[in-house]
Amino acid sequence: MKKIIVLSTALVAMFAVSCKDSFLDVQPKGVLSTATLQNRAGVNYLLVGAYALMDGAGNNAGFSNWHGSADNWIYGEVNSDNAYKGTIAGDQPEISLIEQKLIQPDNNHFRGKWAIVYDGIARANDVMLLVDKVTELTDVEKTQIKAQARFIRGHHHFEAKRMWNMVPYIDETVYNPDDLNSTKVPNDKDIWPNIEADYKFAYDNLPAKQIQVGRPSKWAAAAMLGKAMLYQKKYAEAKTYFDAIVASGQYRLTANYHDNFRAVMNNNSESVFEVQHSVNDGAGGGENGNVGATLNYPYGGGGVTTCCGFYQPSQNLVNAFKTDKDGQPLFGTFNDTDVKSDQGLAITAAYTPDAGTFDPRLDWTLGRRGIQYLDWSIHPGQSWVRDQNYGGPFSPKKHVMYRSDVGTNTFSGNPRLNANNYRMVRYAHVLLMLAECEVELGNLTKARELTNLVRNRAANPAGFVKNGTADAANYVIKEYPAAQFANAASARTAVRFETRLELAMEGHRFFDLVRWGIAAETLNGYYAKEKAKRTYFNGVTFVAGKHEYFPLPLQEILNSQKSGAITLKQNAGY
Repeated sequence: MKKIIVLSTALVAMFAVSCKDSFLDVQPKGVLSTATLQNRAGVNYLLVGAYALMDGAGNNAGFSNWHGSADNWIYGEVNSDNAYKGTIAGDQPEISLIEQKLIQPDNNHFRGKWAIVYDGIARANDVMLLVDKVTELTDVEKTQIKAQARFIRGHHHFEAKRMWNMVPYIDETVYNPDDLNSTKVPNDKDIWPNIEADYKFAYDNLPAKQIQVGRPSKWAAAAMLGKAMLYQKKYAEAKTYFDAIVASGQYRLTANYHDNFRAVMNNNSESVFEVQHSVNDGAGGGENGNVGATLNYPYGGGGVTTCCGFYQPSQNLVNAFKTDKDGQPLFGTFNDTDVKSDQGLAITAAYTPDAGTFDPRLDWTLGRRGIQYLDWSIHPGQSWVRDQNYGGPFSPKKHVMYRSDVGTNTFSGNPRLNANNYRMVRYAHVLLMLAECEVELGNLTKARELTNLVRNRAANPAGFVKNGTADAANYVIKEYPAAQFANAASARTAVRFETRLELAMEGHRFFDLVRWGIAAETLNGYYAKEKAKRTYFNGVTFVAGKHEYFPLPLQEILNSQKSGAITLKQNAGY
């Protein structure tokens, strides 16, 4: 969806005047009135404006585009065991505070994320308030617009719920553009039922396929509804929706794993819902490109870009891709020894990369020295990393543009702004969520079948990373044997481990750890080992009962005052 600037109808009321002299009753410049928008084109402009915030970048004053980035690289990955902040200590230190659990309510990143989700909710509600007033629309057209608006509203509330847990739910019955205090409601209710209702309306009314890519389908709504239920451990209910997606026959895994991370393969057969990025489309400054990831590219050295070295994969994540001689993950022992790296080694020194044995997804998920980096070149090591001692030796890869994209799928003024979409939900994700449901419902044979569909695709030889004419490593990956799914505990281990490998660096890891109830044990184990590599992890502790959720932004609590009383309550521990 192309971004446009849409002014909320709430702005209209701010300029209302009462005066007997009619010549003073002037329509404020730069403000679109409700009457102006009350037609087919107007309501669609508002809807496109609501879509524009799905990428999490709103150009709000005082906030940076990465604060609310749709891929949640800070909150879902750097905040977990998958990634380091990267770069150097003094660059964007607010992210370091999140990584090190020195988390305070005045961290501006949280307010930036809050601003995005509640601005997105407001835009969806603007659509809901206007659509029934547009007489030239049929009832069917109105329902279709409402279904899209409610999908968007459900999405933003879902983001808020998993970030902060107890948050206010705002719909068109609460939001009054003529009353700036209307949205100052307490966060004293669990909003999962409201999120489910929005997604359910979208599921019931959206078409199975949309003519325009970027608009959610019935199955995108089913995936998000099922995911919301999964967060609540409503496995039987979630399974119904995931089963329906599979039964639709509309999706299939791409032949090659890496086809999911290329601009030229946007909206492919595996795509259930993607956040659309575009470039060279007339938008100022390339703002429709993937601006939320603008910091997250190899640094310097005349390579892919010269900026900025953030979002570096962790050694722990690299180690997780190790396999045994039978192609099975190492589960509990993968982190006992580290995969070889070039940390501290000069670029002029001889180096041979660790040859395996590995899951081939390793080298499609991250860059390491001596291995081909997309279609750019062999990763050279230190010259592409700003500070190995601080951020480690590895580079991110999934969102990065190919060399062959430059000039077509990259913005002419800045190649980091590219048209590589963010895959919010892909079919592999649906299969793994369904497998998770099957494990918890006792259907272990079915869970194994689903998990192996994902794992077998990863073993496709056409997806192996090559270095010259030979495999870059000894890639050995085999499907899970029946013994791994002989009981619920070992099956659960396999599904969760596979979920980490398949979706690594896609923004899900921390939220998965929390909903699985293993965040404290996993991350405290991670910090205990990491402090020997990254001294800034010394003394870092994940506090159970506190760090599962972030603090509500301090300024938003202060802004919530109504009739002299604060309506928002802070999370425990903050």
